[in-house]
Amino acid sequence: MNGAIALVGSGEFTSAMIDVDRGLLAATGKDMPRVAIVPAASWPDGEAVYDRWMAQGEEHFAALGAEPLPIRLRDLTTAHDAATLAGIDQADLVYFSGGKPGYLLSLLRDTEAGAALTRARSRGAVIAGCSAGAMILGSHQLAMGGLRPTHLSVSWQESLGFVPGIVIVPHYDAIPEALLMPLILAAPKGDLVVGIDENTALVGGSDAGGSGRDGEWQVQGRGRVTVWHGSRRKRYRAGAGPVTLHVIG
Repeated sequence: MNGAIALVGSGEFTSAMIDVDRGLLAATGKDMPRVAIVPAASWPDGEAVYDRWMAQGEEHFAALGAEPLPIRLRDLTTAHDAATLAGIDQADLVYFSGGKPGYLLSLLRDTEAGAALTRARSRGAVIAGCSAGAMILGSHQLAMGGLRPTHLSVSWQESLGFVPGIVIVPHYDAIPEALLMPLILAAPKGDLVVGIDENTALVGGSDAGGSGRDGEWQVQGRGRVTVWHGSRRKRYRAGAGPVTLHVIG
């Protein structure tokens, strides 16, 4: 059975996500889960930024009683490196932090690291992604340079599709919704747009059918999740019941 998935709007490795992350660790079913810390999306921002996210992730999950596994995925060479693959293969929870979604996708599509991630989920490992790390788990993501300040140019690229049929918009409450409407209305045909507020997670996807889409999803954290089907919108808060991630009507 596929493992659970957590889509996080922001706040990775901070106190805001402690309760969410405790739940993810519990979902592994292990007394001392091994957590792969993967800050690969931040590598384009420089080694110092990358190392800071790695250290923060290790410290955060060690404090929660887990065994952190630093995954030094940085480029296409390390995407085929034995140490990278071994770390992902050993992990009970794989956590991708934020940064550049297009860059992260390039390290996981058609690489050994991507194949290891697929194996991890198939054997029941929990997969979590925050911001850019969440965006790559949907069916499509905004292509680099897709939105420019001077004019609208929306283009999409296929993502990993671990949660099929959705486009994920993190930091949703940090952007005026009116500015997002052109993007929402231009979503790939058949895809829902899922906006996840900061310090908020959407957790689920461990359905026996393996689709990752129609299992029971729950909002966790301080904010809301907004689901758009075309121009129709529905909002969900923590404790308000399951989130529907399939098209009805």
